[in-house]
Amino acid sequence: MNDIEQIASLLSITALENLEDFRFIKERITRVPYLFAKEKKILPIDETADKILVATSDPLNIHSMHDIGFYLNKQVEPCFCSSEILEEAIERCYQKENPKEDRSTDSQEYDLLAEKSDNPVIQFLNRIFQEAVTKGASDIHFEPQENELTVRYRIDGVLQKRYSPSKKMQAQLVTRIKVLAKLDIAEQRLPQDGRIKIKLKEKEIDFRVSTIPTIFGERVVLRILDKGNIALGLDHIGLAEADLKNLKKWIGYPEGIILVTGPTGSGKTTTLYSALLDLKAAEKNIMTIEDPVEYKLPNIAQINVNPKIDLTFSTGLRHILRQDPDVILIGEIRDKETAEIAIQASLTGHLVLSTLHTNDAPSAITRLAEMGIEKYLLSSSLVGILAQRLVRKICPNCRTSYFPSSEELLELGVNFEVPIRFFKGQGCSRCFHSGYKGRCAIYELLNIDFSMKEKILATADSQSLKQNIEVKTLRQNGISLIKQGITTSAEILRVTRMNDE
Repeated sequence: MNDIEQIASLLSITALENLEDFRFIKERITRVPYLFAKEKKILPIDETADKILVATSDPLNIHSMHDIGFYLNKQVEPCFCSSEILEEAIERCYQKENPKEDRSTDSQEYDLLAEKSDNPVIQFLNRIFQEAVTKGASDIHFEPQENELTVRYRIDGVLQKRYSPSKKMQAQLVTRIKVLAKLDIAEQRLPQDGRIKIKLKEKEIDFRVSTIPTIFGERVVLRILDKGNIALGLDHIGLAEADLKNLKKWIGYPEGIILVTGPTGSGKTTTLYSALLDLKAAEKNIMTIEDPVEYKLPNIAQINVNPKIDLTFSTGLRHILRQDPDVILIGEIRDKETAEIAIQASLTGHLVLSTLHTNDAPSAITRLAEMGIEKYLLSSSLVGILAQRLVRKICPNCRTSYFPSSEELLELGVNFEVPIRFFKGQGCSRCFHSGYKGRCAIYELLNIDFSMKEKILATADSQSLKQNIEVKTLRQNGISLIKQGITTSAEILRVTRMNDE
């Protein structure tokens, strides 16, 4: 009796001298991430209806056995083999050319409603996924605290606490999410990114997964990318008739730069995608470079930036210009180099669309000037600038009217000659007792016409330039929505307060 057989006999498990004839090895079925199998010295090799056969060269690693059993929702039957045989089986099974890459042949869509499990963790996570999608959440946060795990949904741009499961459930929930996202469940010290694709009532929904280690455990945030909730097209984004006419005129130009500004989460990508879809892609070569590509658009070439291989906005943009494009979308202008290439592209016969992180439309001009872009280039290349914010709409189920106080009107900066009714939501079960349901956008549109070009050239400094530009502001547009009973004064003040400071 050799050493393997002796150890297996002491532990009352099966000893294996060969793994080649087991089904998972022959058919190259990979049921756990490669790095997990490699580092934990463990590999599923076959399964029956109620249990899974697992080979290991470290039979005392009970925690890994438990993780596999939890992940596959089956009883584990361990087998003992030498490390040489196991490593050969792992490499053959995964066909790894680069061990640093984690591949898995299990790329099937995860059907949420078809998942049948008695495991309470799996049931709880499935309920969170289904509820978050149904309620229209954009993000799910799993936030470890000292004594509990907090689960929050971001609905209509605001985080709302939903669950507080016990601390004991934390590790299992994180493991389940990482497994679905094909992340390394053994790595808990470094941030990781992945994706989960689920099917829910004939809808395909993508979750972009981000994990990061904190002092109380791994924090996980899932961005929900539900194509069914996005209404693309300029006629669907809520622009006033005159502003919509201007924006459609801008995208009809053969060259120039159109900028959309606002903070993260203000709907800039939706506006830009809507503009692209209004263009006739069959007659134009439309290309984008984004970080990351949020949604796939038909008949448009979309590129993800990848700084690890030096595919940045600026380097990608240079290569795009060699592809004979008519229209280029740049996810964001972050630096002078990207801005200069974008301007050069716009001056040589290309229509360029991009975003900037500024509070309002005039500030986009000053931001580019502060980057070092000459004013004559800005005057020559800019077509128009659109600033925007997303505001929550009053829940129609609990909407009620009231007369605003003088203090509320003063804070808004308005003074009506006759009393006027405002509206708000009282809070109900349909809106999570927030008083809001859904969102719409408010806009600030700056048309770079001949007189505006002259102002850009004539103004001495960027601060004076901003003061000399007059536009209908975000707050002014928001006040019109308050009067229509679409949103509240508190909501308009929340998203525009920074602009007036």
